[in-house]
Amino acid sequence: MPVSDIPDILASRYASDKLKELWSEQGRVVFERRTWIAVMKAQEKLGLEIPQKAIDDYETAVDQVDLDSIRSRETRLKHDVKARIEEFCCLAGHEFIHQGMTSRDLTDNVEQWQVLESLRYLQLKYVALLAEFAKRASQWDDLVIVGRTHHAAAQPTTFGKRMAMFGEEMLHAFGRLVDLLERYPLRGLQGAIGTDLDQLTLLQGDREKLAQLNIEFLSHFGVGRGLNAIGQIYPRSIDFEVTSTLYQLGSGISNWAKTLRLMAGGEMVTEGFAKGQVGSSAMPHKMNTRSLERINGLQAVLGGYVHMIGALAGDQWFEGDVSCSVVRRVALPDSLFAFDGLLETALHVVHDMGVYEKVLTNELNRFLPFLATTTLLMESVRRGAGREAAHDAIKEHAVATAIAMREKGLIENDLARRLGSDHRIPLDAVEIQKTLKQTEAFIGMASEQTKRFVTEIDQLVNRFPAARGSSKSPIL
Repeated sequence: MPVSDIPDILASRYASDKLKELWSEQGRVVFERRTWIAVMKAQEKLGLEIPQKAIDDYETAVDQVDLDSIRSRETRLKHDVKARIEEFCCLAGHEFIHQGMTSRDLTDNVEQWQVLESLRYLQLKYVALLAEFAKRASQWDDLVIVGRTHHAAAQPTTFGKRMAMFGEEMLHAFGRLVDLLERYPLRGLQGAIGTDLDQLTLLQGDREKLAQLNIEFLSHFGVGRGLNAIGQIYPRSIDFEVTSTLYQLGSGISNWAKTLRLMAGGEMVTEGFAKGQVGSSAMPHKMNTRSLERINGLQAVLGGYVHMIGALAGDQWFEGDVSCSVVRRVALPDSLFAFDGLLETALHVVHDMGVYEKVLTNELNRFLPFLATTTLLMESVRRGAGREAAHDAIKEHAVATAIAMREKGLIENDLARRLGSDHRIPLDAVEIQKTLKQTEAFIGMASEQTKRFVTEIDQLVNRFPAARGSSKSPIL
């Protein structure tokens, strides 16, 4: 394989075609050329002498992209933007592009547009994932399971509530993405050090025309807000806001994936094991949670890019330098590719996953007497027992039962019998067993909380109707 053919693993293996096209080298060149043409048209409209034929010739050459020729020019010039300027001018036969512009007038705005379009696309995919979470939460709203804290059995919950719990974290993070998209500003045409001297000179000092030029430039990107007092570049802390938002968006998904991995190890759920799939090259019986593991891995990758971009925030000299360039060329597209792959994988899992209800029920029956102890404690207090005395009794018998089950391998949990025989507990064994059969009484507000989550997601999907029917891409 030629060295130049080494692929970007995140792009080639995990990202969707939409993002790959958006960040491709050829796609970037085409968009830069369209940006130059948009500036030329605005400048001509505001009085600069640019022949219509020149604009037409540039437009004819927009899609004539020869990456090898551009690279050859860059090798000679040691400047990537100058190489692309020369190439485009040679194709068109004119030299009217890039007037009054600096490299960052081009590259910063184009990169910001790529980020902005990527976020808009990922926003819809995220809403689609939340909608799938809501469907699953509703489907399993009445499936009572063992809730765990510190990986130890705690109280009953429902599997629907567990899905809603992670979905709630995702929903909160989504609010940050919405806010970011509403506030996201472009650098605009600001010149070499941000004073817009060159454009002002071209427009013969006409400040109103300069303001109009920037308005038309921003409208080309479909953005209404530009930065005001900046230097050569836009603040790299904005890039940090983007990558850290992606990381927060992935956190709820990653927590969910890790929990499902633990449940799958206990044979309670499956991420979906397709016919013909191989779980292990050495152990034929295994059905590994490879997709869920990928989600956790891609979240770790995102964390690495947050660290890389974070190193650029607050590290700028004077009006600007290019020390950030090599980091941003890697971290900006690849963080978006990683997050896109994380979403794609999560969409597949939430669609294909299943539960093993019998295993979940067996676990619930095994632990239910322990899980009901807070309810039994409150019922004892309600019947006149001292709280601390009842607490001590329940703790004594619960610990003894747990040790017996572990050390002697007992399957039956006899905590109800033990408590019913203790005079400190004003409940007999029959009453306790009757209470234990009412599992729905132990889940508290789980069902109501799940339904509220589902309603909130339904309202969100109504705000983003384009997210409906978002399809999953084939993924390895």
